[in-house]
Amino acid sequence: MNKLRDVFGEALQENVPMSSYTTARVGGPVQGLLVVHSAAEMEKTIRALWDLEVPYTIIGGGSNVLVPDNGLRGVVVLNRAHTVKIDTNHTPPSVWAESGTILSALAHQVALRGLSGLEWAISVPGTVGGAVYGNAGAFGVDIAHSILLADILQQSGKETWSSQDMDYGYRTSRLKKTPTPTVILSAKFNLTPSSIEAIQAKMDANSAQRKNTQPPGASMGSIFKNPPGDYAGRLIETAGLKGKRIGGAEVSSVHANFFVNKENAKAADLYHLIRFVQSKVLEASGVQLELEVELLGEWPK
Repeated sequence: MNKLRDVFGEALQENVPMSSYTTARVGGPVQGLLVVHSAAEMEKTIRALWDLEVPYTIIGGGSNVLVPDNGLRGVVVLNRAHTVKIDTNHTPPSVWAESGTILSALAHQVALRGLSGLEWAISVPGTVGGAVYGNAGAFGVDIAHSILLADILQQSGKETWSSQDMDYGYRTSRLKKTPTPTVILSAKFNLTPSSIEAIQAKMDANSAQRKNTQPPGASMGSIFKNPPGDYAGRLIETAGLKGKRIGGAEVSSVHANFFVNKENAKAADLYHLIRFVQSKVLEASGVQLELEVELLGEWPK
């Protein structure tokens, strides 16, 4: 910590509870927290952490992650880099956004310019970086369909990866599959001209569908990936697990693939509920549900 204090000074926040920065509202303290406000600041910060050989975790919107009650070692880099540049001078038009940009806000911005292509993202939680990393998607569309390029930082230098370079699959990417340290700095997305009214109508319909099918309150988003040819929510519901509670964590009665922090749940409550549901679904249907959320830190085997 002394080396971190020497390098980052007052920018380093210490022993910060991660429950303030996750959508599930759970998670213990991290040793150090650094907030970055631009891609350039992200690069400078990550390079300094690499030089110090300090473990780090990048957090954007805080969805799709579960932080343990005993917290995280090292540093959390809170990504607030959100510069957006819309290009209408070329055909087709496009938008470039730093990785800390909230994805739904980006969808709003391009819609106001009469540019279509991100309507599916209007109610997807999280940031551009998280979405690019995990190939986020909704309503039959995902990042793989939209992205043109991504600016990637590696220890060897900066590179620009095409959508083909990202090696996208269902809720996965080359970034998820590689052990080499990589950081998403920004991304560029394809758009098409349309009327503001038509775009808004599609976004309104998507938002309404989400509101009717997904629970309000603190959650991580979808807990499990959908298995081939089926839906995780259906399998959980068929196993009779809607409304199942462990501590303050509950399988949503609205959508069974969402676990809600109902009454000051602990991260351990959500973790044990995840494992319980996996075991019961395997017992009932023979399907081993695969996590979509990422377990950060250390957990029981």
